[in-house]
Amino acid sequence: MLRKLYLSPLGYCISFVLNAIAFIHKPFMVYGFYNPVKKRFYKNTRISSSAKLVDKQNIDIGDNVWIGHYCLLDGIGGISIGEGVNIASHSCIYTHSSQNSIRLLGKKFIEIPSRERIGYYIKKVEIGEYAFIGTSCVLLPGTKIGKGSIVGAGSILKGEFPDYSIIVGNPAKIVGDTRKIDKKYLSDPQVIANYYDKTEDKVKYE
Repeated sequence: MLRKLYLSPLGYCISFVLNAIAFIHKPFMVYGFYNPVKKRFYKNTRISSSAKLVDKQNIDIGDNVWIGHYCLLDGIGGISIGEGVNIASHSCIYTHSSQNSIRLLGKKFIEIPSRERIGYYIKKVEIGEYAFIGTSCVLLPGTKIGKGSIVGAGSILKGEFPDYSIIVGNPAKIVGDTRKIDKKYLSDPQVIANYYDKTEDKVKYE
């Protein structure tokens, strides 16, 4: 029946209206973010209007952060995102999992407060400053990513990754060091003036 409706003259009108709504509500970047954890406003942070922040009061986002379209940040277990982090579109950060408790508690699952559920896993996710998270990545509960790291598109992360890591895959693995990429640019005056990690600008890497 719906197919006949959409193919009818009325269907064209419905399609026009829906496309108009989609155009009006297409995502855009919102400049400025009030950090409820630190109780500070960061004017240079940009978060898409389509990004979803769950339990926002537990999400600590620094300044100069970019969070792209259709990202999901699950703040139930707490999220810390350092200064200058870039999270590309369609990426998800999860800080809880009910994969075991739904079986263990059955129909009672929905009636029990989340932190009291047997088998309910909650753990904070942390992203160090100036890390880059590629599009369509998934960060699972308890993940820690060090500063200056790069996460390749589509990667699924669980666990701890040190500073300057290049991380790719499912499951994600470390395949390189961002300092080796940066090394060839460290003599540029503009880089010298603005490089994020002042402790590393004179270090030599093999």
